[in-house]
Amino acid sequence: MASLVLDQVTKTYPARGKPAVLAVDRLNLTVNDGEIVGLLGSSGCGKTSTLRMIAGFEGVTSGSIRIGERPVHMLLPKDRGVAMAFEGYALYPPLTIRDNIGFALLRERRPRAEIAARVGEIARLLEIEDILDRYPPTISAGQQQRTSLARALIRRAPVSLLDEPMSQLEPQLRAILRARIKDYLIEHKLTTVFVTHDQTEAIALADRIAVMEQGVLQQFATPQALKEEPANLFVASFIGEPPMNILDVRPADGGLAVLGLDGRPAFHVALAAPMTARLAAHARQGGLKLGIRPHRVRVGDPRGLAATVVSNQWLGDQTHLALDLAGCFLVVVAHGHVRSAIGEQVPVGLPLAAMHVFDAESGNALVHGLDTREAAAA
Repeated sequence: MASLVLDQVTKTYPARGKPAVLAVDRLNLTVNDGEIVGLLGSSGCGKTSTLRMIAGFEGVTSGSIRIGERPVHMLLPKDRGVAMAFEGYALYPPLTIRDNIGFALLRERRPRAEIAARVGEIARLLEIEDILDRYPPTISAGQQQRTSLARALIRRAPVSLLDEPMSQLEPQLRAILRARIKDYLIEHKLTTVFVTHDQTEAIALADRIAVMEQGVLQQFATPQALKEEPANLFVASFIGEPPMNILDVRPADGGLAVLGLDGRPAFHVALAAPMTARLAAHARQGGLKLGIRPHRVRVGDPRGLAATVVSNQWLGDQTHLALDLAGCFLVVVAHGHVRSAIGEQVPVGLPLAAMHVFDAESGNALVHGLDTREAAAA
């Protein structure tokens, strides 16, 4: 296996009569030997263009790509040592599923016994043993996707590239296969980059996740770091379901004033003097935003602030509440069944250790965790 390095990789697409479209902007990314990395972002963020540049199906406008110590960005796809599972499957219709999966091994002139054993192994892993003697046009989209995935994984190439590898699978099967595929990648030490728009898939599979937006890498970190230490407002709002609550704040005596939807102070967050001074210094350059994740808000905290229930959704294992907190809109996730009716008041605790502060203009994170005391009403 091998490491993968993208150094200042940029991709632009020409547009007739218009400025070129910038798809990927000076991307720096290092994937360690045997590491599993997810490219995560919304549609059009540049993640698929990045994957296709690594594979060689798209040219690099500028920058370089290395696999191990070998520059590959000028090589043909067949010479790069990558295996790719395509979102569009790209199976060979005249070949059986068995021969589609083993095609690369046949081309390498591997012994037929080895090919049969490896095809059987990967087919059992992906639960497609019963279709090995059928042809691509006769199977479902989900089965075709698993065949494409099997064809890539069986090669055990220096770098494996997976484009939306499980988008067509039903949720229960997807959950089962995620764990199996990750075990397979770890067992064979496969350096892997996969594209997904599904946060759950990215978090379940990846050692680290590269979050992209408008062609720019926003943050490259572990799933835990993306949740607990988001680099900016985009990552804070994009990662997590439901997304992080973001509130407008401004420095006030002894802490921060949280502003309601009408722009007036709604309640006060008491802070230690050094933290207050630090945030006040930042605020002189521009506004501030305060964030707290829905699952970190404590419903029923007797020392908390009084909030009014706007909506209450019981999802079978957790409750999603929308609250009006002194004129601020807050989404809360509570484990267990909260039976509060719409219009009822509930106390909520806002742990300072769970709060994040961002620069409103740049969006960059300033502080993760304020101090050990609780928010206090003004």
